[in-house]
Amino acid sequence: MALISSSVQDVATLLQQNQIAAIPTETVYGLAGNAYNETALKKIFELKQRPFYNPLIVHIKSVKDLNLVAAHVPAQAQLLAAAFWPGPLTLVLKKQAHIPDLVTAGKDTVAVRVPNHPVTLSLLEQLDFPLAAPSANPFGSISPTKAVHVANYFAGSSLTILEGGECSNGIESTIIGFENDLAVLYRLGSITIEAIENVIGPLQIKTQSEATPTAPGMISKHYAPKTATILSDNILESLHVNATKRIDLLTFKNRFEHQSIVAQQVLSPNGDLAEAATHLYHALHELDQLDLDLIITEQFPKHNLGRTINDRLKRATKK
Repeated sequence: MALISSSVQDVATLLQQNQIAAIPTETVYGLAGNAYNETALKKIFELKQRPFYNPLIVHIKSVKDLNLVAAHVPAQAQLLAAAFWPGPLTLVLKKQAHIPDLVTAGKDTVAVRVPNHPVTLSLLEQLDFPLAAPSANPFGSISPTKAVHVANYFAGSSLTILEGGECSNGIESTIIGFENDLAVLYRLGSITIEAIENVIGPLQIKTQSEATPTAPGMISKHYAPKTATILSDNILESLHVNATKRIDLLTFKNRFEHQSIVAQQVLSPNGDLAEAATHLYHALHELDQLDLDLIITEQFPKHNLGRTINDRLKRATKK
């Protein structure tokens, strides 16, 4: 069975032995292994059931280690790293030759960031290699923001999970790549478009999925509950249409009354998008465990973190 541990040293030892472990970050929990070791990398893909065409994010302990994994860092990337690292921003850069193809899905670029979580930064300080770490969940399912989410997913395994509390941001990193050295948004995330454009000016946006995605999180169906889920423009109408079903309801700040609602999660009664983002995945986990007929969720405001939340909900509800 999976084990939740508070020992950074024990997890460091496992990783040094080319085992894998789940680690906390400010975004979501990650399934981590030595980014230089193919044995460890294969274990990540196997346990997560992740397709090999989907690249991984490499986690380093400081911007000073960026040259260990990246061969070229454009000027805009340097500005973004200075502004947002440690933090939930991933940069897709030309890779160093020694980065395994398993990390990059055979591409000549590598996704890299410095996490902003004291436990994982302490762990990285004990290691002489960076960590490749996608989210610690079976591929395509709801991302984990608590150690118990990971333990529930991998209860039948011997995975060790490093306890780090609830993830403070609760939603994945923003991913920025560079085409002709100019920044391109590949994935909406915890850092908003507005915040990034305040640093480097207008962004190109290219978040659509591809047959072979440029970066993690670009596949169209992702972050999905087991329960059928719909994203509604009109909650009352959706409740009426599905009146014979047992419904979980997920909303931003308002509660609704209807005979078909069995459970309801309101992410931020005060209307705070950052609070809503923090609680999004945990709320989906809670609703999904009730095993009802349908989850109905509403569209969020189409600005700042609302855009990121809508992106995750659209991918979660993709047929």
